[in-house]
Amino acid sequence: MATTKQASTGLQKLMEHQVADIYYAEKQILKALPKMAKAAYTAELREAFTEHAEETQGQIERLEQVFEALGLPAKGKKCPAIDGILEEGKEMMEEFADDEALDAALVAAAQKVEHYEIATYGNLAAWATQLGHDDVASLLSETLEEEKGADEKLTHICETLINTESEEEGEMAEVEEGNDRASKASGSKTASRGAAKASSNGSAKRTGSNKR
Repeated sequence: MATTKQASTGLQKLMEHQVADIYYAEKQILKALPKMAKAAYTAELREAFTEHAEETQGQIERLEQVFEALGLPAKGKKCPAIDGILEEGKEMMEEFADDEALDAALVAAAQKVEHYEIATYGNLAAWATQLGHDDVASLLSETLEEEKGADEKLTHICETLINTESEEEGEMAEVEEGNDRASKASGSKTASRGAAKASSNGSAKRTGSNKR
C-alpha cells in the first residue's frame, strides 16, 4: 500500500511532467496562431487569433515562473496530443482554403486546442494546490481563466458565423421565392392577355359573320 509521502512524490512527478508537456504545447500553439489569423476570412476571427497569440506569449512566460518556483529548468517535453490537434487543424485549413466554411473550420480547430489546454491547466492547478504549491497554483489558475475566456470568445464567433450563414441562406431563399412569384405572375398575365386576345378575335369573327 502506498504511503501519503509516496503518493505525493508520484503526483509531484506527474505535475512536473505535465508542466513540461504544456510548455512544449504552448510554444507550438504560438507558432500556429499567426498562420490561423492570416487564413481567417472575418476580421473578428483574425483579431481573436492575434490577441490570443499575445496571451499565449504571456502564458509561456508564466510557465517559466512555474518552472522556477519548482526549482526546475524551463524545458518542454514533446507532446504528441497537441501535435496531432495542430496537424488536424493544418489539414482543415488546406482542405477548406477556398471554401466559405473555412472560418468555421478554423474555430473548430482552435477550440480543440483550447479544450486540451483547459483540461491540462485545470488538472495542474488542482495538483499544485494539493501539493501545497500555492504560488504555482495561482499562476496556473490565471492561465486557466484566460483559456476559458478564449474558448468562450470562439464559441461566440462560431454562433455568429452560423447565424450569418443562416441569414444569407434565408435571404437567398426569399429572393428565389420572389423570383418564382414574379415568374408565375408574369406567366399568368401573359396567359390572361392571350385569353383576352383570343376572346376578342372570336368576337370579331362572330360580328363579321352576323353582318354577312
